[in-house]
Amino acid sequence: MTKAEKQHLSRVQSLGCMACRQIGYRDTPAEIHHPRAGAGAGRKASHFDAIPLCPAHHRGINHPLTPSIHLDKRAFIARFGTEAELLEQTRRLIGWEVA
Repeated sequence: MTKAEKQHLSRVQSLGCMACRQIGYRDTPAEIHHPRAGAGAGRKASHFDAIPLCPAHHRGINHPLTPSIHLDKRAFIARFGTEAELLEQTRRLIGWEVA
């Protein structure tokens, strides 16, 4: 991982969970989720395509009020939006130009 990637991920992680933000919780400790769309089989997504999610919304706790991107992607998307939408929101919050 490059220095620029580390700095970027640190900025992304400092935002807190994007799903928690939507339900009114700010500064929830987050881990990094890498969307897989367009990454190709067996390839990891770019570190610059990263979304901050708390452990519950990322890896899950199997609770209907807290859908997880990895445990129930459909429910997560229905409640919080697509990975592309969350990535765009993340980029706006860190000051990236969004096309």
